[in-house]
Amino acid sequence: MKLIILDRDGVINYDSDQFIKSPDEWKPLPGSLEAIARLNQWGYRVVVATNQSGIGRGLFDMDTLNAIHDKMIKAAAQVGGRIEAVFFCPHAADAACECRKPKAGMLREIAERYHIELTGVPAVGDSLRDLQAAAAVGATPILVLTGKGEKTRGGTPMPENTLIFTDLAAVAAHLTP
Repeated sequence: MKLIILDRDGVINYDSDQFIKSPDEWKPLPGSLEAIARLNQWGYRVVVATNQSGIGRGLFDMDTLNAIHDKMIKAAAQVGGRIEAVFFCPHAADAACECRKPKAGMLREIAERYHIELTGVPAVGDSLRDLQAAAAVGATPILVLTGKGEKTRGGTPMPENTLIFTDLAAVAAHLTP
């Protein structure tokens, strides 16, 4: 099985320092949904792993998060893409949970649910914590320069062997013939 793990905000859709708090605020990045469809066409199962501390902070509730994810899944489907599952951490940054990236609990849950090792599985993000979580489970960390990606590239050293691409479409082009 070929699996790819994508962060949500800044990879699939535009990010916001004020959080994406409603379906209306969720807007796909150019080419991201088509990239998901291309990955599917080449046999990749696409899952999303996203920190959503807005729940823990009381900025939005589970019904709203589900509505946002429903919009994302339907938007991908409209261009022939399939997001198989969305894993998320609802905890605020100061919570002592194991699921919030850069910790690897959310990615370990993906491995458990899909009964696979994540060694070498592409894990795409725009922040250092996405890359650190990927490296912690042996996945291949991939930085996209959308969202916070440019800032991440210029900041703290990234995990060894991090691949860097302009956006999700460039990742899809690299991973598919």
